Amino acid sequence: MTGSLPKRVLSYLGLAVVAVYCLAPFYWMTVSAFRRPQDQFDNSIVPTRWSWENFHAVFSGDNGFGRALLNSVVVAGCTTVLTLLIGTFTAYALARLDFRFKNAVLGLIIATTMFPGISQLVPLLKLFTDIKWINTYQAMILPSLGFALPLSVWLLTAFFRQLPYELEQAAMVDGCTRGQAFRKVIVPLAAPGVFTTAILTFIAAWNEFLIALSMVNKKEMQTATVAISKFTGVSGFDQPFGTQMAAGVIVTVPLIAVVLVFQRRIVAGLTAGGVK
Repeated sequence: MTGSLPKRVLSYLGLAVVAVYCLAPFYWMTVSAFRRPQDQFDNSIVPTRWSWENFHAVFSGDNGFGRALLNSVVVAGCTTVLTLLIGTFTAYALARLDFRFKNAVLGLIIATTMFPGISQLVPLLKLFTDIKWINTYQAMILPSLGFALPLSVWLLTAFFRQLPYELEQAAMVDGCTRGQAFRKVIVPLAAPGVFTTAILTFIAAWNEFLIALSMVNKKEMQTATVAISKFTGVSGFDQPFGTQMAAGVIVTVPLIAVVLVFQRRIVAGLTAGGVK
């Protein structure tokens, strides 16, 4: 008992250090967002006077942040839906079907994640320019889909392998085809893994910056992350530090809320594939 108390204290201290380290940037961003524009370079831990001016400035003037948020929702939403549709069927095939070079295919899918994303931008930019896809949603969705699919297939394959074969066999004995067994039995049971994949994919697509910056040069098509980087301030020459912090809070809060609400399902989905 005597030795357990110092261990517990050290454990809680370690958790506190990690929590402070992770939350400090978001706290400073939030505090900076609520400072008055004339106090934006104040280094006090708490604002001397709280103000909503920066949040009003985000949606005013020529920022176009409302349209940028809509673009981010479209790009992230379409990327997530397509990733789930393609990734679920691919992962099921890799987990359930027997064919030659199955492990090689899975290894090749995972190997694609080793290529730096920036190394693919130039050929993609050339391709999309030739087929006139610049300043379109598909120019942002398809590259994001290519980066999200390998991880999604890997997670879902591990999850499908955990589910016993007897479930599908019992459903087919009762008269279901393989497709019906997959749709009515396997997919509902795989909901935690699918849900986790959807959350991780949406967050990655929502936060994506490099692709959106490279494939779009029209203001009305840029996403929220790109719009924040191009804020020009009130006069066009001042530093829009407070406005950028307010926009960062607006973009980040929904993601934090989703993770906090569904954290148990996310953890369950990430760990389920590792238990047999």
